[in-house]
Amino acid sequence: MATADSTVLHLSSQTTGLTARVHPLVIFNVCDSYVRRPDQAVRVIGTLLGSVLADGTVEIRNCYAVPHNESSGQIALDVEYHHNMLLSHQKVNPKEVIVGWYSTGFGVTGGSVLFHEFYSREVSNPVHLTVDTGFSSGQASIKAYVAINLSLGDRQLAAQFQEIPLDLRMVEAERVGFDILKKQSVDKLPSDLEGMEASMERLLALIDDVYKYVDDVVEGRVPADNNVGRFIADAVASIPKMTPSAFDKLVNDGIQDQLLLLYLSSITRTQLSLAEKLNTAAQIL
Repeated sequence: MATADSTVLHLSSQTTGLTARVHPLVIFNVCDSYVRRPDQAVRVIGTLLGSVLADGTVEIRNCYAVPHNESSGQIALDVEYHHNMLLSHQKVNPKEVIVGWYSTGFGVTGGSVLFHEFYSREVSNPVHLTVDTGFSSGQASIKAYVAINLSLGDRQLAAQFQEIPLDLRMVEAERVGFDILKKQSVDKLPSDLEGMEASMERLLALIDDVYKYVDDVVEGRVPADNNVGRFIADAVASIPKMTPSAFDKLVNDGIQDQLLLLYLSSITRTQLSLAEKLNTAAQIL
């Protein structure tokens, strides 16, 4: 007669509190591998590299695509290519280890379980990153999952994918490029000045949010939070003290330097094009 413990359905809770943090280079590499995929390939999969921080956060810093085949309900993965690429990457950065795998497409598919089982043998508790390169939701949706074992007594039945919090860490210049990348179409790529304008508009919006929060706290509409107060105080204290005229001069000097660089690069490009044409003409004569 079976005991009560052996007939209860158990869902492992080993992933409680797990979070992931991905760098924009990973997203760009995933999109590039999708564009360069073979004609018959529906999606692209690959290996995620990074490290696990002391607080349990999985930091994803790099990746590479792995050739695979999915047809007639069967899947195949080029394991030798995967191991050779891993050795090559670790020669450059030995601190980066396997932290999971990625796939293009929206959400988890049936074949994802088999791929996840392979990476579970490479590293314990791998992270599965999905990038919707087909814009199913109107933009490039990015999600992270981990597998939770579903067992009946001592027997493991299946693995359930559970979404975990995902944080995209990028500087402002990378964010401008990522905002363009996640859209279905754009009229043109922004210039440096247009990117700066977009960054300033976002900065002004954040300052307005801070103003509103401080006013709400002062008026008693929102309870005060000491952590937020200290963060705002540190941000204000980090601003250099200068007069408005000095600040305007600093900004204008920076813009003029940038315009000068654009002008010099344009002259250089024209000189190279002219020299190439002269060289071609000399060879013909």
